[in-house]
Amino acid sequence: MSHSNRNHTVRRIVLPSGRAIEVIRFSEVEPTGRQLSMCPGCSGDLVQPLSWSESSDGCWELTLECPNCWWTEAGLYQREQVEQLEDRLDEGLAGMINDLRRLTHANMASEVDRFIAALNAGVILPEDF
Repeated sequence: MSHSNRNHTVRRIVLPSGRAIEVIRFSEVEPTGRQLSMCPGCSGDLVQPLSWSESSDGCWELTLECPNCWWTEAGLYQREQVEQLEDRLDEGLAGMINDLRRLTHANMASEVDRFIAALNAGVILPEDF
């Protein structure tokens, strides 16, 4: 269960022991225009979430970090901002997968070329297998 107002959110958490605690977070909602993937510290575009949880008011509580300058921030962000960040992270992952495929292909082609050269030079014999 969660309550919220403009300046803070209160989340009631029931522990495994049965005891309940209330976690109060004081923060302002960030304006909707900010690109969460952009680092305000170094202007890099690699900001990534370290932790996240959905708030009762449709916003998200995120802890963000930049791997370039180690800037870190925790805050409450609008759903649209989080969706834009998620899209940017998905684009980055797709780019890394494409780079990995190209690198794997280049490495395999290089290994095949070396194997063919070794066969042609008579360096590989049937006893090697």
